[in-house]
Amino acid sequence: MRVGLDYRPATIAPMSGIGRQVLALENALVQRDDTELVLMSEAPLGHPQRETALCPAWPSSLEHLQRPQVRFRFERRFLPATLRQEHIDLFIATANMGLPIGRKPSGTRYVLVLHDLFQLTHRNFHRSILTAVAYRFINTLSIAWSVWIADQIWCPSQFSCNEAARIFPWAKSKLRVLHNLVPAFTDPPGELPAGLPDRYWLLVGTREPRKNIAFFIKNWQLSRLENHQVPDLVLLGHPSDIAPELATLPGLHWLSGLSEAQLHALYVNADYLWQPSIAEGFGLPVVEALRVGTHVVVAQGSALDEVAPPSARRFNPRDGVQIRAAIVDVAQTPPSADSQSLIEWAQQFTEPAYRQRLDTLLKELGH
Repeated sequence: MRVGLDYRPATIAPMSGIGRQVLALENALVQRDDTELVLMSEAPLGHPQRETALCPAWPSSLEHLQRPQVRFRFERRFLPATLRQEHIDLFIATANMGLPIGRKPSGTRYVLVLHDLFQLTHRNFHRSILTAVAYRFINTLSIAWSVWIADQIWCPSQFSCNEAARIFPWAKSKLRVLHNLVPAFTDPPGELPAGLPDRYWLLVGTREPRKNIAFFIKNWQLSRLENHQVPDLVLLGHPSDIAPELATLPGLHWLSGLSEAQLHALYVNADYLWQPSIAEGFGLPVVEALRVGTHVVVAQGSALDEVAPPSARRFNPRDGVQIRAAIVDVAQTPPSADSQSLIEWAQQFTEPAYRQRLDTLLKELGH
């Protein structure tokens, strides 16, 4: 079986959440005895990606690969012809959209990896209202086309499956759960970045409004004024993602560009990981924390309900009173010494379980 894999997310940002899942899928597919993997992407002329993936003859700028006109050219001009020429049996689009535009080649089946539908259901980060409206319209068409033409749709959680079935009820029979793979850190914990306190809470990911960071920080600040036991917050993100008057509050520590060893150390040494998102399609930081035995506190109402263990403290992300009660309660409660149960819970998102589920889905497709 020849499998074509849309490798663009890994080319653009291999350490992003989606990019890392493309790498995980690549690794799982190359280890299958009956599978020949063909990577397909765009890249600048002379870029090393052109040595390992099939790319269009035209030059491509990595900064522009997500622009609609660039995506359209790749999906309309390059993919259909390449799938036929390479005799691809199965093509997997990996970023919510991206299946070829046009008539499907005879004998080729399509899979769409649908991480979430927040491009359609939530306000996303854009520099202008006009850009946001344009991207909302284009993304709606792109996602709807890929959902329509896909033979099977893989979502990382039941929550994402349910959202897809709600928006595209005619596609319900195509939806399947394939949990994200969360591998162990390959590097041992390194030294923590300079300037961090001995005790801190950790938040990972601040860019999108659905992460609910500003509202959480406001309630953290109020709780901290009333209770001196509330610790500092370490945020993996950029202070420009929220209003300056919040981003510069005392007790906030902003970090970015960490090595894997530093990120590992950040998780290991945190008292708790907090995930206050209004919506998550999976919740990768939650599972990363659990894998190293760090306790988590999560918002209710999305995929976080699935990935966090039953013992985790939960709160309504829209209720400030409930958030402040959780903050004070957790601040006064030292983390349990029982980290092994957290590590065991996270095993369901490791490679053996991932590969077994992937094999099941491929067999269902006839491969």
